[in-house]
Amino acid sequence: MNQPFTKQEKIRFKHVDYAGIVFYPRFLEMLNDLVEDWFEEALDRPFSKIHETNGIPTVDLKVQFKKAARIGERLTKKLWVIKLGGASVTCGFRFEDAQGNTFLEGEVTLVNVGISNGRDAIKAEPFSEEMKNKITKYQLS
Repeated sequence: MNQPFTKQEKIRFKHVDYAGIVFYPRFLEMLNDLVEDWFEEALDRPFSKIHETNGIPTVDLKVQFKKAARIGERLTKKLWVIKLGGASVTCGFRFEDAQGNTFLEGEVTLVNVGISNGRDAIKAEPFSEEMKNKITKYQLS
């Protein structure tokens, strides 16, 4: 069985609001960092290279905030593939602590796009077979 892509995140002062808990947009930034790390580390497609001619915009995002996270806590961020289409991939994600308590979970759909004409034209572009093979390694059965 395949495994999710996993990264650790320490909650820092920059993540929290006046109440001392993670301000919800920071969770979305952490999610974007997870996606970016997945593309670079697992799929060998770093954003620095992708964005020369392509993009991977988020077209759908479902999030449930389950528990407040506080400064100093360490989260395990997990991402896995739910569905792979021709030019899109839907991933599940979960942020949890060492005891398995869930802070955040949901789904994100990303679309592979080609960018041309000085970034004026953006159009869905199918993933290559090589990329599909790499992505499916994170599809849980």
